[in-house]
Amino acid sequence: MTKPLAELAPLDPEMFDPVCPSPLVPFRVGDKWAAMILRCLQDGSRRFSELKGPLRGVTSKSLTQSLRRLERDGFVTRKAYEDTKLGVEYSLTPLGRGLLGPLDAACEWTREHWDELIDAHEAHMNKGG
Repeated sequence: MTKPLAELAPLDPEMFDPVCPSPLVPFRVGDKWAAMILRCLQDGSRRFSELKGPLRGVTSKSLTQSLRRLERDGFVTRKAYEDTKLGVEYSLTPLGRGLLGPLDAACEWTREHWDELIDAHEAHMNKGG
């Protein structure tokens, strides 16, 4: 049960201070592909073209942008091969590998609540949302 508004503590105006790490939350909610990319790299390095296969529907542009963000945030490394046809391959960093456990937990939670999530989505769509 939620508390009446009068009983809620006021929000801290500094909760999103510029030095607060919340914008760097590893699971970039706005990035549809990040968690799936991490999962694709869990067993080893992959080339760009290998990543596109299981990520049905991803455009080259979206995949590139997601990989760049993951690289910028320290979760993925990019290695370019100039002397072979391999081109570029991506790998998880130790930081990225450390996200696999929380990612597994999020997947398990989703499996446990799948029916509830579908019901909520359908109810929202039926309201015209």
